[in-house]
Amino acid sequence: MTTAPAPPRPLRIPDPTSPRFVFFALHGRVSRRTFWLFGVLALLGLGVLGHALLGIAGVSQDHADAIVNLLLVWPAIAVSAKRWQDRNRSPWWVLVALVPVVGWLWALVDNGFVRGTPGINRFGAPPEH
Repeated sequence: MTTAPAPPRPLRIPDPTSPRFVFFALHGRVSRRTFWLFGVLALLGLGVLGHALLGIAGVSQDHADAIVNLLLVWPAIAVSAKRWQDRNRSPWWVLVALVPVVGWLWALVDNGFVRGTPGINRFGAPPEH
Protein backbone atom coordinates (compact mmCIF):
# COMPACT_ATOMS: atom_id res chain seq x y z
CA MET A 1 0.00 0.00 0.00
CA THR A 2 1.43 3.36 -0.97
CA THR A 3 0.65 6.59 0.71
CA ALA A 4 -0.11 9.75 -1.14
CA PRO A 5 2.51 12.47 -0.88
CA ALA A 6 1.76 15.24 1.52
CA PRO A 7 0.29 18.35 -0.09
CA PRO A 8 2.77 21.20 -0.49
CA ARG A 9 2.82 23.70 2.32
CA PRO A 10 1.61 27.16 1.37
CA LEU A 11 4.29 29.78 0.92
CA ARG A 12 4.51 31.88 4.07
CA ILE A 13 5.14 35.51 3.33
CA PRO A 14 6.42 37.32 6.43
CA ASP A 15 4.52 40.28 7.78
CA PRO A 16 6.54 43.27 6.51
CA THR A 17 5.97 45.17 9.75
CA SER A 18 6.95 42.39 12.14
CA PRO A 19 10.12 43.17 14.09
CA ARG A 20 11.53 39.75 13.13
CA PHE A 21 11.31 40.62 9.44
CA VAL A 22 12.38 44.25 9.78
CA PHE A 23 15.38 43.64 12.06
CA PHE A 24 16.72 40.31 10.81
CA ALA A 25 15.78 39.60 7.16
CA LEU A 26 17.82 41.01 4.32
CA HIS A 27 15.26 40.43 1.57
CA GLY A 28 12.27 42.55 0.65
CA ARG A 29 11.53 46.24 0.89
CA VAL A 30 10.49 48.65 3.64
CA SER A 31 8.92 52.08 3.41
CA ARG A 32 10.33 55.35 4.66
CA ARG A 33 7.84 55.21 7.53
CA THR A 34 9.10 51.77 8.61
CA PHE A 35 12.68 53.00 8.25
CA TRP A 36 12.04 55.93 10.62
CA LEU A 37 9.99 53.90 13.13
CA PHE A 38 12.17 50.79 13.27
CA GLY A 39 15.52 51.79 11.80
CA VAL A 40 15.89 55.08 13.65
CA LEU A 41 13.50 55.46 16.60
CA ALA A 42 13.36 51.83 17.75
CA LEU A 43 17.11 51.26 17.40
CA LEU A 44 17.83 54.55 19.14
CA GLY A 45 15.48 53.56 21.98
CA LEU A 46 17.06 50.11 22.25
CA GLY A 47 20.50 51.72 22.35
CA VAL A 48 19.48 54.06 25.18
CA LEU A 49 17.84 51.20 27.07
CA GLY A 50 20.90 48.99 26.59
CA HIS A 51 23.22 51.70 27.88
CA ALA A 52 20.97 52.32 30.88
CA LEU A 53 20.78 48.64 31.80
CA LEU A 54 24.51 48.11 31.36
CA GLY A 55 25.18 51.24 33.43
CA ILE A 56 22.99 49.86 36.23
CA ALA A 57 24.90 46.58 35.99
CA GLY A 58 28.15 48.50 36.54
CA VAL A 59 29.61 47.99 33.06
CA SER A 60 32.06 50.70 32.02
CA GLN A 61 30.96 53.19 29.35
CA ASP A 62 33.48 51.90 26.79
CA HIS A 63 32.36 48.31 27.23
CA ALA A 64 28.70 49.33 27.17
CA ASP A 65 29.27 51.17 23.85
CA ALA A 66 30.91 48.09 22.35
CA ILE A 67 28.18 45.72 23.57
CA VAL A 68 25.29 47.91 22.40
CA ASN A 69 26.92 48.55 19.02
CA LEU A 70 27.59 44.86 18.54
CA LEU A 71 23.98 43.94 19.37
CA LEU A 72 22.44 46.60 17.12
CA VAL A 73 24.69 46.43 14.06
CA TRP A 74 22.80 43.59 12.33
CA PRO A 75 19.32 45.11 12.81
CA ALA A 76 20.62 48.45 11.50
CA ILE A 77 22.14 46.76 8.44
CA ALA A 78 18.95 44.78 7.79
CA VAL A 79 16.66 47.82 7.91
CA SER A 80 18.97 49.90 5.76
CA ALA A 81 19.48 47.10 3.20
CA LYS A 82 15.72 46.74 2.74
CA ARG A 83 15.38 50.49 2.37
CA TRP A 84 18.09 50.56 -0.33
CA GLN A 85 16.24 47.73 -2.07
CA ASP A 86 13.05 49.81 -2.00
CA ARG A 87 15.01 52.36 -4.03
CA ASN A 88 15.99 49.52 -6.46
CA ARG A 89 19.61 49.66 -5.35
CA SER A 90 21.83 46.85 -4.20
CA PRO A 91 21.90 46.22 -0.44
CA TRP A 92 25.67 46.74 -0.72
CA TRP A 93 24.84 50.47 -0.66
CA VAL A 94 24.71 50.01 3.12
CA LEU A 95 28.48 50.41 2.96
CA VAL A 96 28.13 54.07 1.92
CA ALA A 97 27.71 54.81 5.64
CA LEU A 98 31.40 53.92 6.06
CA VAL A 99 32.51 56.89 3.95
CA PRO A 100 34.09 59.35 6.41
CA VAL A 101 32.19 62.51 7.33
CA VAL A 102 29.37 62.39 4.75
CA GLY A 103 28.57 58.67 4.46
CA TRP A 104 26.10 58.39 7.34
CA LEU A 105 24.42 61.65 6.28
CA TRP A 106 24.06 60.43 2.69
CA ALA A 107 22.57 57.13 3.89
CA LEU A 108 20.15 58.90 6.24
CA VAL A 109 18.92 61.32 3.57
CA ASP A 110 18.67 58.69 0.84
CA ASN A 111 16.94 56.15 3.09
CA GLY A 112 14.80 58.54 5.07
CA PHE A 113 13.62 61.16 2.61
CA VAL A 114 13.79 59.83 -0.96
CA ARG A 115 10.73 57.95 -2.20
CA GLY A 116 11.13 54.29 -3.17
CA THR A 117 10.59 53.01 -6.69
CA PRO A 118 6.90 52.69 -7.55
CA GLY A 119 5.56 49.23 -8.31
CA ILE A 120 7.44 45.98 -8.36
CA ASN A 121 11.20 46.17 -8.73
CA ARG A 122 13.89 43.48 -8.78
CA PHE A 123 13.62 43.15 -4.97
CA GLY A 124 9.88 42.53 -4.84
CA ALA A 125 6.58 44.25 -4.39
CA PRO A 126 6.40 47.72 -2.84
CA PRO A 127 5.87 47.91 0.92
CA GLU A 128 2.28 48.42 2.04
CA HIS A 129 3.08 50.80 4.90
